[in-house]
Amino acid sequence: MALETDTTRIWSDTAAEIHQVVVGPMDNNVYVLRCRSTGDAVLIDAANEHDLLLELARSLGVRQVLETHGHWDHIQAVTEMRDAGYSVGVTSEDASMLPSYDEILADDELIEVGDLRLRTIHTPGHTPGSMCFAIEGTPVLFSGDTLFPGGPGNTTFEGGDFPTIIESLEQRLFRPFGGDTLVLPGHGDHTTIGAEAPHLDEWVERGW
Repeated sequence: MALETDTTRIWSDTAAEIHQVVVGPMDNNVYVLRCRSTGDAVLIDAANEHDLLLELARSLGVRQVLETHGHWDHIQAVTEMRDAGYSVGVTSEDASMLPSYDEILADDELIEVGDLRLRTIHTPGHTPGSMCFAIEGTPVLFSGDTLFPGGPGNTTFEGGDFPTIIESLEQRLFRPFGGDTLVLPGHGDHTTIGAEAPHLDEWVERGW
């Protein structure tokens, strides 16, 4: 039975649509950004449940996988996606955490997704190579595990650093993006820049 992609779509405008599934024991959010005019798409975080992700990718025209970072729970389906012919991109800092990959993602690049442009934003702190992705011309930001409702991602794992993630949030996300920007994190519920940015000082004070 074919995957019902109507049930996975969580956001759309005239140019783009975003699909989401939740997979694995850590309830990872996996997103697909699709250009509505060309049908070209990318999948963000090949986290787990590769059969489901492969079905989603085939249904939506995915050609590439982009990893927000290299933690184990975000990469469990990387090998199967590559075996199926999908290229996988990750930052150089996190590349060694993956079993394999194809492209290195650098900061402030524009990735073409049909007529859409996805900008890379290096936001270290959760991991040294954590990456967020912003859809140019839309109020949508994929934040990986850098920003969640209620605070930054965990920095107690190896390679994590709390002052670094705070600087990433302030300089790379809160200053450049408007309050209405929709934040789609690697786990849990969506939020907005406007809902989170006013609490930065509280997070610094509490230390996590």
